[in-house]
Amino acid sequence: MRGLLLCGGWLLAAGYLVGATGSCRHRCCPGRNNACWVPGARRARCYCDSYCERTGDCCEDYRAACRRAAAVGCAVGPWGPWSGCSSPCGVGSKARSRQVAVPPRHGGEPCPDLKQRRGCLGEHPTCGTAEEVAKILPDSFSRDFGDAWRRAGLLLPEEPSGYCGYFRLTQVGPPCRGQAWSRQLHRDKRVCVECRGHVSHRRPRCTGHGLQGARTFWVAASMVGCQGSWVQEGLQEGCVCSPPALIFV
Repeated sequence: MRGLLLCGGWLLAAGYLVGATGSCRHRCCPGRNNACWVPGARRARCYCDSYCERTGDCCEDYRAACRRAAAVGCAVGPWGPWSGCSSPCGVGSKARSRQVAVPPRHGGEPCPDLKQRRGCLGEHPTCGTAEEVAKILPDSFSRDFGDAWRRAGLLLPEEPSGYCGYFRLTQVGPPCRGQAWSRQLHRDKRVCVECRGHVSHRRPRCTGHGLQGARTFWVAASMVGCQGSWVQEGLQEGCVCSPPALIFV
């Protein structure tokens, strides 16, 4: 009889321990939480987050322990307006978002996507400017480009009426290694290019100065095949570039 009592007590204790294994009591988590687990049967993990109902790996007492209170699903507000196109000219993207009004609780429905993105085409009024190709020369060339190749080394006036454009080079072709001035051009270098006006032009505008933040293209007027691309970082009125400087043709 004593042996039967001892055996029954051992089985009762074992049953209690097995019942305690894999319990979600005091372990419930909202949403998806990979850290919200307890040891289950056969040393496997079982989960106590509300996402476990989707993945089918809840602990046996999940519903009893974690869904005693009424589940509250996520509620979101209306979509906000679409942002402007990320590209001022050409292909870009727009985005919009919305906010969580009521977070999910007690295993309620998780929140849907809060951000959306879609493609767009930038149509800035000055997009035509971004399509122009700049022609450049080193500062040592004369502004009279009708005879530029014969008069290399002729400097321009120190205070021309015009503006400076600042660019970051994004591509430089191999033929640019052919002359000393163009060998100084390389990717990621920041260059200053002057637009010098004539006396008859109060506010000159040089072809190819691009649009700020947009990638445009340039060619060297004195060298076949020397070309590349750059991004305009800004324009400054009435300035003179520090040497080595470039000029627009």
